Amino acid sequence: MTEKALRLGTRRSKLAMAQSGQVADAVSQVTGRPVELVEITTYGDTSREHLAQIGGTGVFVAALREALLRGEVDFAVHSLKDIPTAQHPGLVLAAVPVREDFRDVIVARGATKLTDLPDGARIGTGAPRRMAQLNAYARARGLDIETVPIRGNVDTRIAFVERGELDAVVLAAAGLNRVGRIDEATDFLSPDVMLPAPGQGALAVEAPANDPDLVAALAELDDPFTRIAVTAERSLLAALEAGCSAPVGALADLLAEGQVVKEMRLRGVVGSTDGATMVQLSTTGPVPETHEQALALGRDLATEMLAQGAAGLMGERAH
Repeated sequence: MTEKALRLGTRRSKLAMAQSGQVADAVSQVTGRPVELVEITTYGDTSREHLAQIGGTGVFVAALREALLRGEVDFAVHSLKDIPTAQHPGLVLAAVPVREDFRDVIVARGATKLTDLPDGARIGTGAPRRMAQLNAYARARGLDIETVPIRGNVDTRIAFVERGELDAVVLAAAGLNRVGRIDEATDFLSPDVMLPAPGQGALAVEAPANDPDLVAALAELDDPFTRIAVTAERSLLAALEAGCSAPVGALADLLAEGQVVKEMRLRGVVGSTDGATMVQLSTTGPVPETHEQALALGRDLATEMLAQGAAGLMGERAH
């Protein structure tokens, strides 16, 4: 007799289904059980308002978490950057698999790179973080660009460029990779130009705290380096008291000599969306060996950023 299928809760978008499908395959391999996708519509998927107006990206997570707590699904897969930084009391972050490409990319008309966009270019993005860094980049080079707030899935956003309504859109490389459209990216943005959202490119596999056997099985998918890095990034975000829709970028990366990982560098940025004022700092130290050390790395950098005026750049601070 085959074991009962595990039910994986996922958003319905093409991207969410693609990344959940990848996790489902991996979970099947480690548990030997079939996994079925259960599609759940979230408020963030149905609302046409801008994310900052409807409470940040946590709006994509609430419905999945409710289904988990009601026992309608056994575990859920989220984009890690969508999860509020506070731990949910009834749930466990069972696994953070190996991270996809953390960079942002642009999709522009005529295969244009960021450096070649014309003066007055209209660039679409729904993220205040991207707006702040794009506008800062343009200001530093004496360029005049317009950042245009947009929403929608990958297809919708790229269509703005195809129809000629925008010169370019900014998207996450990980998302384009997962839906098989990375070839349409015309430029990969270095983190020196654009720091990603905390946790960008990483997935979160969440399960009920009262199912230790499932939590242990899912933990097989966990990548310790990815978890340490995203823990530091999200700790920075939490210590800034910033919500998911705040203009905060963060990236923890490992610095290696040959095959030997020596140190971890954490970079953070907060900026006004017009790019006029930016607080950007970094810190480098030993690779954290515990969850607490990773949290401390993020908190310490946030403290320095707050001392340099970061708090005043985040608009409504989330509480």
